[in-house]
Amino acid sequence: MDLLFEAIDEDMPGPKWRRVFDRHWHAYSRWFVRDGVRTRATYLESLKALRAHMPELLPTYEAIVEAAGGGDLEARFLSMWRPPFYVGGCSQAIVTGAEPALIRNYDYSPRLLEGTWLASRFNGKRVVAVVDCLWGVLDGINEDGLAVSLSFGGRTAAGQGFGIPVVLRYVLEFASNTAEAVAILQRVPVHMSYSIAVIDRTGRHATVYVNPDRPAEVVERCVSTNHQHGVEWTRHAETTKSVEREKALEKALAGSTDSKKVLASFLHPPVYQTSYGRGYGTLYTAVYKPLDASVELVWPGAVWRQSCETFEDEVRTIRFNDGDSGGFAPTFKQGAVSS
Repeated sequence: MDLLFEAIDEDMPGPKWRRVFDRHWHAYSRWFVRDGVRTRATYLESLKALRAHMPELLPTYEAIVEAAGGGDLEARFLSMWRPPFYVGGCSQAIVTGAEPALIRNYDYSPRLLEGTWLASRFNGKRVVAVVDCLWGVLDGINEDGLAVSLSFGGRTAAGQGFGIPVVLRYVLEFASNTAEAVAILQRVPVHMSYSIAVIDRTGRHATVYVNPDRPAEVVERCVSTNHQHGVEWTRHAETTKSVEREKALEKALAGSTDSKKVLASFLHPPVYQTSYGRGYGTLYTAVYKPLDASVELVWPGAVWRQSCETFEDEVRTIRFNDGDSGGFAPTFKQGAVSS
C-alpha cells in the first residue's frame, strides 16, 4: 500500500492542521469509541486531568480543540486521557560520544500511521515531531536540542492516565534538557507501559520505564525494544522479535559510538521488520541529532532531513510491501504539498 507522509510547518493550529484533522478524524473517532462512547472519559474529566497534571499545556489543548471545531467528542479524544488500549512495536538506541544521537525504528501497521511530520511553535519553543493522535508525539526534538521517542513496554497493564503521545508533546514544549524531561515523565500518569528514550544537547541521556501500575523508573540503558526488565508478554515479544532486536542493537552500540554505523543495524533484520501485513513492519527510521536540533527520516535508499531551524512543507509517498510475501519495502517518491 502507499502511505502519504506530509511535512507541515505551522506555528499554531490553523488550516494546514485542520486539513490533517479532516483527513483522519473519521478513523480516529471510530477507534476512540470502539468500546462504546460511555467507556471514554467525559470532557470535564479530561479537562480536570489536564489541569492537574499538565496545566501549562491547557492553552495549546484549547487551541487544538477550537481548530477541530470544538465538539465534545473531539475534545475528549484530543485530551488523550484514558484512550483505548493499543499495541505497537519500535526499537530505540541512544548513541553517546562526540556527536550524540537518538535513533529509532517505528514499527506499526502502514494502515494506522497518521504520517504527519509537524513543525510548530505552540508555546514559543520550536518543536519538530512525528505526530500521533493529531498533535501528540511519537518522536521529536525541540530547538534546545532535547530529543525523545517512545517504544511500547510489552505489558498488558492499563490504568488511569494519558496516552503517551500527549505526554511527549508536553515534554518537548516545556522541557529543555534530560533532567527536566525525566521529572515530567516521573510525575505524569500514563495509561499503558512504555520505554521512553531521552537525550539532550550536552549528551545527557536516560531511558525511562513508565507504567500505569508502578512508579516511573530511570534505567542505565541505551537500548530499548518492546520489553522492560524482562519479557512479560511472551507472545508479543516473540512475534515482534523484541529480544532479538535488543541484542542486535546492544551489539551495534558495543562496537561503535558512530551514529552512522549504528544506523546500519536499524536498516537490516532483525531490527528492521517487514511484516507489514501483520502490523509490525518498520514504517520509518528517525535519527535525531541534538547538537543542531535536526532529524533525518530514513528509509532504505532514501533520507529526508529537516531541522528546527529549517523545515519545509513537502509530501512524500512510501509504498510498503509485505516482506512475508517475498516483497521488500518500501519504495519512495516525492510529491507536491496537497491542497
